[in-house]
Amino acid sequence: MFLSDIDIKKAVDAGEITLEPFNEEKLQPASYDILLGNKFVVNDEHQTPLVDPAKNIFAKTREIEVADGEEFILHPGVSVLGISKEYFGSNKYLVQVGGKSSLARVGLMIHNTAGLINPGHFLHITFELCNLNNVPIILRPGMEIAQLTFSILSSPPSTAYDNEERGKDNWESNFKGRDLIK
Repeated sequence: MFLSDIDIKKAVDAGEITLEPFNEEKLQPASYDILLGNKFVVNDEHQTPLVDPAKNIFAKTREIEVADGEEFILHPGVSVLGISKEYFGSNKYLVQVGGKSSLARVGLMIHNTAGLINPGHFLHITFELCNLNNVPIILRPGMEIAQLTFSILSSPPSTAYDNEERGKDNWESNFKGRDLIK
């Protein structure tokens, strides 16, 4: 069962859901809209001959920070990582991240497989942004990029996600052991 806007607000007010910053105007009937942050990680294709995950060989990457009011151009067929402005999570609810239909219609995919946030995980989510269109898409920090839904679990999990063990946030942990070009 998904929480309605009324129940999302009640859970935020009760401290059962962390959503920072929380803006009541971002509430939808059964979801909460989140915004694109200022950081992007792009592959450096000129320094990357191949990617072989089985051998722990990943692309050389670099981080780009885009100021509020500026734009990031996502070219056709390109995948980059982005980050949410909001920090969120819950010990009680399963959080699901979904795309905005208006952005999907222009060919923007916001995640490939990482749509679930387990109870106990609190983070600025990393988006897996991909342009499936044949023309560039302009991304701007602060634009509504995704929506969160919150589900009640049938019972408490036997083991909760432990941020101490797995990392307080997943932005830096995405690049642990990888070459990040600064």
